[in-house]
Amino acid sequence: MPELLDLAQRIVDDARPGEEVEAYVAHYRDTDVRVFGGEIESLSSAESSGVGVRVVVGGRQGFAYVGDLDEASGREALSEARDNASFASPDEHAGLARPDGVAPAALDLWREGAASTPTADKVELAMELERLVRAGDPRVRQVVSSDYGDGQVESAIASSTGIAATSRRTNCYISADVVAGDGDDTQTGAGYSVGREPSDLDVEEAASDAIERATRLIGARKAKSARLTVVLDRRVTATLLALLAGTLSGEEVAKGRSLFSGRLGEEVAVPSLTFVEDPTNPLAFGAATYDAEGLACRRTPLVEKGRLSAYLYDTYSARLAGARSTASAVRGGYKSAPGVGARAVAIEPGTLDQDGIIAQVGDGFLVQGVFGIHSGVNPVSGDFSVGAEGLLIAGGALGAPVREVTIASTIQKMLQGVLAIGGDVEWLPGSSSGVTLAIADVAMGGD
Repeated sequence: MPELLDLAQRIVDDARPGEEVEAYVAHYRDTDVRVFGGEIESLSSAESSGVGVRVVVGGRQGFAYVGDLDEASGREALSEARDNASFASPDEHAGLARPDGVAPAALDLWREGAASTPTADKVELAMELERLVRAGDPRVRQVVSSDYGDGQVESAIASSTGIAATSRRTNCYISADVVAGDGDDTQTGAGYSVGREPSDLDVEEAASDAIERATRLIGARKAKSARLTVVLDRRVTATLLALLAGTLSGEEVAKGRSLFSGRLGEEVAVPSLTFVEDPTNPLAFGAATYDAEGLACRRTPLVEKGRLSAYLYDTYSARLAGARSTASAVRGGYKSAPGVGARAVAIEPGTLDQDGIIAQVGDGFLVQGVFGIHSGVNPVSGDFSVGAEGLLIAGGALGAPVREVTIASTIQKMLQGVLAIGGDVEWLPGSSSGVTLAIADVAMGGD
């Protein structure tokens, strides 16, 4: 990685007086395998590199990028970014990050096995997953896809304001999408395993997870409408937390596009709930040493014991709000400028597993999957109404499978209605973890 930082620094050294310059340099390698019917359906290995350059001068920001690591091309991107800045509207809050004295966490997020494992072995993981799913239950009718994927990212960032940082990480996963059925009734399910190199992956766990999620919904029907306690499966909770993190973006809050605007310090959830953004957790799929502006990532409690304690800020949104950056800048790669976002949000776990929470709830609805969550959740009003499937809970045990129902409430009411928080933390690809979560008084719409 020193060569990436050297390139970034050489570009930044060309900054003119009164000009702020940032160079972000990245190198990516990815492998994706899809298996169907015991044969390779698709296989791709890609490698790409590039430089993204930001220039801020007189409150005007410009951005440009090139898709190679040639220094001359990087300087051309700098020239183009300058030109783009000349056409931008002045913004008093525009500017690059400056070192803030926070020391980077000592994270080891790189595994050599992601690159050194032969492609044939990666293909075999997807093949073995498909075989295990097919053989695992006679009700499995089809493995729609069995996938393996990995990514290796090395990056560096330098700026004329004193930023100089490098990072690297690897991630990999296997997944299976399954169709199971009995007679005319068919249901779907998916199973996963994630890690930082192929040896971390548990093929048997991913297979059994996919089989269980598909087969236990066979025979699902609509349920009668009711108000009840819902128990959110870990993956559903992870989806909810990612949406919740979006409403805590400092930029969205400043623009009045969040249900939490102006509520800092208020009690927004039950006292048992603490919600944090912590990219320094090495278990998180989105863990990172530095954010996308080169500031050291840090743990940021967003809700502490039910009280709203912070918003997420990158440099721009922090200046907009008169606050300090929480090192929450993210970017899609060298082709885009940074913006505010979450990497690793989580609820502090409790002690019970899912079975324990179900037993405690007594009667309710285990939500295994939700649909239409992005269109069914209003981040300003907090209105929440999504399609759902899962299993009824009766007498502290799982009962009849249910599909084609809706669950509805508001985010505000759901946070105040949390009854139990599981200790069964699960990290999957994305910006959040999941735990089993029981929430009281949610409307289920069915027959």
